[in-house]
Amino acid sequence: MHEKHLYDYAVIRVVPKVEREEFINVGLMLLCKRQKYLRIEYQIPTEKITSFCSEFDIEQLKMNLDSFVKICNGKSDGGPIGTFEIEERFRWLTAVKSSSIQTSRPHSGFSSDLDATFEKLYAELVL
Repeated sequence: MHEKHLYDYAVIRVVPKVEREEFINVGLMLLCKRQKYLRIEYQIPTEKITSFCSEFDIEQLKMNLDSFVKICNGKSDGGPIGTFEIEERFRWLTAVKSSSIQTSRPHSGFSSDLDATFEKLYAELVL
């Protein structure tokens, strides 16, 4: 039997108008400290976002989400946070923010197949 690993995940949300507190799920991050696993994916539903706010800057959103990816992947062009340990990067990205990109609070679970768990959560919560 495969060993189950503790993981944390957070949903990445776009808040087109922060003052309205309405959000659209656009991505997912999943961390397993013991396996040194940190994965992130996102998709941008442009029509949905612009239906909430027609002047929303989609190009800036893409640049900002690409920065999240660089930080998660430990890329040096992700800034100094990209050099942190993976759990520190996850915690930094999931810290409470009042910007147009926010995350859910982290949730935990156990998995023997982290990639399959990521795919399942992404399909359920983002797509």
